[in-house]
Amino acid sequence: MFVEYSTISDTAKVWVYPSSRKFYPNEIEEVTQKIQSFIQNWKAGDEDFTASFQFLYDRFIVLIADDEKSALQNVDIDASVAFILKLQEEYNVQLLDKMNVCFKQGKYVQYKELKDFKKLLKNKAVTGKTIIFDNLVANNYDFKNFWEIPIEDSWYNRFL
Repeated sequence: MFVEYSTISDTAKVWVYPSSRKFYPNEIEEVTQKIQSFIQNWKAGDEDFTASFQFLYDRFIVLIADDEKSALQNVDIDASVAFILKLQEEYNVQLLDKMNVCFKQGKYVQYKELKDFKKLLKNKAVTGKTIIFDNLVANNYDFKNFWEIPIEDSWYNRFL
């Protein structure tokens, strides 16, 4: 069942899907409606299951599922991945490539392949103070507190 994000617990599971490009203004409302519809029907009939989402920077789709009262099964996770794959195809974006890096440059969010990101670090185009998005956060607490952090405080600091 879809619920407002503010009601989701800190222990809820989180999946962050960074898009290879910003969604265009004419796509945002449609994508938002599709995500909400998916979540509403994700585990239809299971009153104990609650989930929500965040659609941030017109680029990140964040699914949040509170499975404390109703455990997620493999079939449920498969359904979410199938939904994301469908969005990828429909909007011609990459959402499942975890080998890319997202970071802020000024007010803009950059999306780079890891090898290109390493070159930027080497050339000092980004520094340890640059804000990076850790899309591997696993729960809502980590998402709220450690998703947007300086590179020097993230696991990416090994590339500094």
